[in-house]
Amino acid sequence: MIKRITAVMAAVALATVGFAAPSKAATEADCGKGTVLCIGLVTDTGKVDDKSFNQSAWSGAQKGAKAVGGFAKYIETTDPKDYASNIKQFTDKKYDIVIGVGFLMAEAITTAAKAYPNVKFIGVDQFQGTAVSNLAGLVFPEDKAGFLAGYLAGHLTKTGKTGAVLGTDTVPPVRYFGEGYRNGVAYAAKELKKKYPATRLIYHAPDNAFNDPAWGAATAQQLLSQGFDVIFGAGGNTGNGALLRIAKKKGVFCIGVDSDQWNTLPEARPCLVTSAMKLIDKGVESIIKSAKAGTFKGGNVFGDVGLAPYHGLRSKVPADVRKKVRAITPKVLNGTVKTGVTL
Repeated sequence: MIKRITAVMAAVALATVGFAAPSKAATEADCGKGTVLCIGLVTDTGKVDDKSFNQSAWSGAQKGAKAVGGFAKYIETTDPKDYASNIKQFTDKKYDIVIGVGFLMAEAITTAAKAYPNVKFIGVDQFQGTAVSNLAGLVFPEDKAGFLAGYLAGHLTKTGKTGAVLGTDTVPPVRYFGEGYRNGVAYAAKELKKKYPATRLIYHAPDNAFNDPAWGAATAQQLLSQGFDVIFGAGGNTGNGALLRIAKKKGVFCIGVDSDQWNTLPEARPCLVTSAMKLIDKGVESIIKSAKAGTFKGGNVFGDVGLAPYHGLRSKVPADVRKKVRAITPKVLNGTVKTGVTL
C-alpha cells in the first residue's frame, strides 16, 4: 500500500486530491520558484489506489520525487470530461512535470503540452505518433506480457478452457494484452500438441470500463461456471473484481496485470499465479530523473514488461513448466518469438 506522507482533500468538482512530499522542505508553495521540481499526476478513472494501473504510476511519481528532492501530488479523475480541468490545476500552479495516466487522456495531455511548452508532460500509455518536444509517451509492449501470461496459462490449464476479463478493447493496450494472451495459450497448445477451445476474451463496454468490479466479478463467475480454470483479469478495478471472485474458487488460477498484484491485491493470492506486468513505476521514475538531469526528450519512451514471480503458488507450477517459461521469456521480449498481435 502506498504510504502517503501527507494527504489533503479538496472540494474539487468530480475530483479527489492528495499529495506526498518526499522532503519536508518541499511544499506546493515552492512550485514555480525554480528551487523544487514539482510533479503533478492526474489519474484515469478508477482511483489512485486501484491496486494496478493508477497506483503504479503514482508510485513512480513518488519515487521520482524522492529521487530528485521534489514534491509530488495527485488528482483523481472521476469523470473523463474533467481531464483537461484537472491538468490545468497543475499548470496554473506552475508545476514542472504533469503526468496523465491512461490512453483515454492522450488528447487532453497533448493539448496541454502544446499550450504549456515550458512544462514537461508524461503520458502513460499514450503512443506519440508525432513527437512533441515536451511530451514523453511512456508505452509498453503489452502483447509480449500478455503472450507470456497466456503461454503459462496454456501449460497450466487442465480443462483446456482459458479466458480473460478485460477493460474496453477501444483502448489499444488492453486489446494488446488480450490478444497476446490468447496467442500465448495457442502457442503453448501447439507445443503440447493439444487442441484447446479458443481462449475467450470478454471486454467491458467503453463506459466505466476500468472501475466496474461488480461486472468483473459477474463475468468471472460466468467463466468459472463454464469450466474455465485459468483466467486473466486486466482492467483496473474491473479486472480486480474478476480476480477477487476467482480467488473464492478452489482449483483454478488467475493472472493479474500491470503491477505484481500479489503485493497490491493480496486478497487474490489463493488463485494468483503471476501478473502480466508493465513496469510503470520504474518508467515514470526514470523520466522524472531525466527531467532533473536535463536529458528529457519528447516522443515515445518504451518501458519494460514481464511476468511477476509465482510467489506462494510456485509449488503449483510444475518444474518443467517453470523451465519452459524461463526459456521462452527472453525470446518473446527480444522478438525472436512473435506474439502474432498487430499493433
